[in-house]
Amino acid sequence: MKAGLTVEELAAEIMRQKDAKEDYVVNTGNLRMEPYGTEIAMRVLDNDGTDRIEPLDVGEIAHRQIGTHLSIPYKYYDRMRAEYPELLTHNVNSWFERSPAQRMLRVLDGKARAFLSNRYLRMDHYEIASAVLPILGEMPEARFESCQITDSRMYIKVVNPRLQDEVVPGDIVQAGIVISNSEVGLGSVNIQPLIYRLVCSNGMVVNDAATKRNHVGRVNDAEENFQLYSAKTLAADDHAFLLKVQDTVRAAVDEAKFGRIVEMMRTATEARINTADVPGVVKLASREFGINDSETTGVLQHLIEGNDLTLYGLSNAVTRHSQDIESYDRATDLEVIGFNLLAMDRRQWTRLNQVAA
Repeated sequence: MKAGLTVEELAAEIMRQKDAKEDYVVNTGNLRMEPYGTEIAMRVLDNDGTDRIEPLDVGEIAHRQIGTHLSIPYKYYDRMRAEYPELLTHNVNSWFERSPAQRMLRVLDGKARAFLSNRYLRMDHYEIASAVLPILGEMPEARFESCQITDSRMYIKVVNPRLQDEVVPGDIVQAGIVISNSEVGLGSVNIQPLIYRLVCSNGMVVNDAATKRNHVGRVNDAEENFQLYSAKTLAADDHAFLLKVQDTVRAAVDEAKFGRIVEMMRTATEARINTADVPGVVKLASREFGINDSETTGVLQHLIEGNDLTLYGLSNAVTRHSQDIESYDRATDLEVIGFNLLAMDRRQWTRLNQVAA
């Protein structure tokens, strides 16, 4: 599992961001993007053209969301941004004026980090962490294995060593839980089982979300509410959802489900890889499960080094390679892919394994 923040560091960063972030509902007719050398800034204007707030840097996620909102293809948007920012800002500003719409602008540390629908329901890291951390703290011997806040998500990964088993003699796995949330429109609140393998500190996220909440709520009106305040975030139904989150966390480390996953792993130890073309099997599996070429090279290396040419070995090679990935988000994606490999239909595995037959 990729190393991240300690739970203390996570809590400190959540509190810092809680105090530093601001949310605005604005009409795009009052937005202007302007190039400053190689950078692009966003201005939020009054009707008389004066700045309502300081000009903002624009984050990568917000850029992509602006392009999607204006139906500008990503590759073209990105090319204009890199090679001809004056053209990009002209196009964006023209469409903002031609098709005005109310949008939610999420701001942190002077940067526009998200450009969202005014129906976006804010369920922020602070609310989620405040609900789950006390529950996790009540679990005897629970271990915060890895936490992180990226530009796109918060992650809390906890292991419960009281629930463990052996896949094969000496290969011990423990049950756990991963809680994730996005404040920038890139995913719902998720609570998922986690399997932690002691022999190489691998983490595997079970792609079976027990609780999920999409960030869609009532319409926010820019004419009535230019700046949104965190104290007004949670409505009664949101409070009910947080109670459900707490109940789910309490029950997340389920012994029966853990037992089924361990049996799945044991079955995978008997599914041999076609040794006539191991690289071919890995390449084909990577293509089907969304692993890119450079990652495939790393997976193959870990598979060979692990000397376990089975489906179980391939799954572990994927999750082991996740520790080498710079991006915490992508590392977590690979932890999910590792489980998806184990859970694949056996006919699919037979087809992949016959690549060199």
